[in-house]
Amino acid sequence: MELKRNEKRRFSRKVAVSNVITAGFELKPPPYPLDALEPHMSRETLDYHWGKHHKTYVENLNKQIVGTDLDGLSLEEIVLLSYNKGNMLPAFNNAAQAWNHEFFWESIQPGGGGKPSGDLLRLIDRDFGSFAEFLERFKAAAASNFGSGWTWLAYKANRLDVANAVNPLPKEEDKKLVIVKTPSAVNPLVWDYSPLLTIDTWEHAYYLDFENRRAEYINTFMEKLVSWETVSTRLESAIARAVQREQEGNDTEDEENQDDEEPEVYLDSDIDVSEVD
Repeated sequence: MELKRNEKRRFSRKVAVSNVITAGFELKPPPYPLDALEPHMSRETLDYHWGKHHKTYVENLNKQIVGTDLDGLSLEEIVLLSYNKGNMLPAFNNAAQAWNHEFFWESIQPGGGGKPSGDLLRLIDRDFGSFAEFLERFKAAAASNFGSGWTWLAYKANRLDVANAVNPLPKEEDKKLVIVKTPSAVNPLVWDYSPLLTIDTWEHAYYLDFENRRAEYINTFMEKLVSWETVSTRLESAIARAVQREQEGNDTEDEENQDDEEPEVYLDSDIDVSEVD
């Protein structure tokens, strides 16, 4: 797969503001001992979830991309390119699941839960009415996500470069928090949203500890495990990145107007990959 010039330029900008992980990818351990989340998430669950499921995604991804144009790109770049406007390339599922799981492990911590503070709490109150209302809506979204998938809190500040996918919330104003449900491996990166928090609702994430009691798993996740400090840090980065992207977009638009070129916009209109709360 040959990358267009504008795609290379877009990704070079992204690399400048994010950590770069290139192939062959390594299985990154959670930022705590595997038994540190007990009694809320058992060592046995992490042994299987991280040590087997997450590991398999990473290993399969390395096999799929070796010797291809994707080899040497960052994990985020591979996710975006292999999404391919909704016509997913073979590497997408493993790349997205590898990214999703690393993001998931870093979303939780021993002694987590409680209530956020600062700008994060202010935006939650503004966009959902209250923290209690946010919790209710997030839990309901996760519980109703049919089959295997993920539920996300994301910062919606769409960039001007939307060549990869349609905006699932085109009528919503930008620069706000949204709750998004995605099936299978899909994540909000493909809509140019900035993920802040995710809960894995695949059965392998909770079945050893909670069997079929997904609602109990969700409650435990939100009340005992979420790292609001991490979510707050991600929000700060997302806002700063949105400001930078907006300025870059304005600069690019000025250049295109000078060259009398029409910008290309692709709409992923053939498939519906998300439900949005």
